[in-house]
Amino acid sequence: MSDLDLPVPSIPNAREAVRALRSSQIREVANAGFGVEDVLPFWFGESDRVTPAFIRDAASTALAAGATFYTHNLGIAPLRAALASYVGELHGATSPDHVAVTSAGVNALMLAAQLVVGAGDRVVAVTPLWPNLVEIPKILGAHVETVALGYGERGWQLDVEQLLAALTPGTRMLMINSPNNPTGWVMSRDDQRTVLDHCRRHGIWIVADEVYERLYYADVDAASTGAPARTAPSFLDLAGRDEPVICVNSFSKAWLMTGWRLGWIVAPTALMEDLAKLVEYNTSCAPSFVQQAGIAAVQQGERFTQELVLDLKASRDHLVRALSAVPGVDVKAPPGAMYLFFSMPGASHSLELCKALVREVGLGVAPGSAFGPQGEGFVRWCYACDTARLDAGVERLKLFLTRSGGV
Repeated sequence: MSDLDLPVPSIPNAREAVRALRSSQIREVANAGFGVEDVLPFWFGESDRVTPAFIRDAASTALAAGATFYTHNLGIAPLRAALASYVGELHGATSPDHVAVTSAGVNALMLAAQLVVGAGDRVVAVTPLWPNLVEIPKILGAHVETVALGYGERGWQLDVEQLLAALTPGTRMLMINSPNNPTGWVMSRDDQRTVLDHCRRHGIWIVADEVYERLYYADVDAASTGAPARTAPSFLDLAGRDEPVICVNSFSKAWLMTGWRLGWIVAPTALMEDLAKLVEYNTSCAPSFVQQAGIAAVQQGERFTQELVLDLKASRDHLVRALSAVPGVDVKAPPGAMYLFFSMPGASHSLELCKALVREVGLGVAPGSAFGPQGEGFVRWCYACDTARLDAGVERLKLFLTRSGGV
């Protein structure tokens, strides 16, 4: 008998925990747009503007100088020092020994979970939430329970007592994203203090995803200073650097560097040796020339970021006004991030609705169900673009609703 006559063995499946992961419904809707002409895409969380020239120039200069080699697992020393200074200005004294550079914010989230979560551990997450945060602990075999924000006249709000009740002794980790993707909700400093004190008492790790911390509009909305606050409330404002708090951040939002894949972690020094091992076994290090671009962003980008926040607030307010005039749409202006998460006719089946919007009128928004069951009934619209583009999208939404009888 030849090898060709032998029975073909079945190919084994991926691990059950991996097979059980949710696929990205945002990608599913975007894939439905392939081949559709003239789609207006508001589904992904990024601006339609390119990275500022001074950051791109820094990367080009670093490449020309030969910055193409491996670096320290935790990042080059000048970037760690620059980030420590930047974090210190926003949230209080921070040493480079508490800072690690990562290959993107989502890589930072994975590393943070790998540091403290294992199979069978209990994790609590506040939802609706970008799906990566909920699914990452599941990859590691952890069990994730959710506490949902409530939606009402004041927009999205947290019932902090409900969250505390879920944070039972034996819980390993709490994951909080504030400012929040997709809702734009921002956790108040009082609620952060209450939750931090509770987690201290019960030995629960807090992993705070604060990648949108600079996209915060509270002071502008209150007209108290005429300029935006530099940052949303952060757990770093309250916790010592060697407490069980891991803060994750990214260059993607405040400096429009989504495609560069560069982020950072602020964590206790006791974790850093083990974190370096995890970086080695995940990515080895972030690219050297990209890290040089990060230095330029942190050291030269403050004026740009402040102007970006003002532009985003103007776009947010413009889109809220436009959507509020559409019958059947319920929308509130959130205090942070770059999204409106609103209800509209048909959103009770949001994935099917969003596919129909792409197919019928070329409008691309993200389904609320992509952010967990608590997001069903809503859709997410990224407003990080010029107002003319937003107006064009609203007109397409009106056309869809007219055709479907929603208006």
